[in-house]
Amino acid sequence: MADTPDSKYLDKRTAERYVRAGLLDEKAYERHLKGLPDVAEKSVPVETTMSDDEDFDDDDEEEDEDDGEDGASA
Repeated sequence: MADTPDSKYLDKRTAERYVRAGLLDEKAYERHLKGLPDVAEKSVPVETTMSDDEDFDDDDEEEDEDDGEDGASA
């Protein structure tokens, strides 16, 4: 059990950094990855939709346009 890496170092996004810093043994990390179960059959498709630009209300943009118009008339 002492050969098990600390779980805080096992995040895929940061593991390489920990290996370079010597905080995580690369072989132990690879053993950890190989020991993970294949859960692909549990996955579900994800659907997303993008909203139209017309539906997007950006108040900052409108204020910037108003500021420009006020400055031109002054």
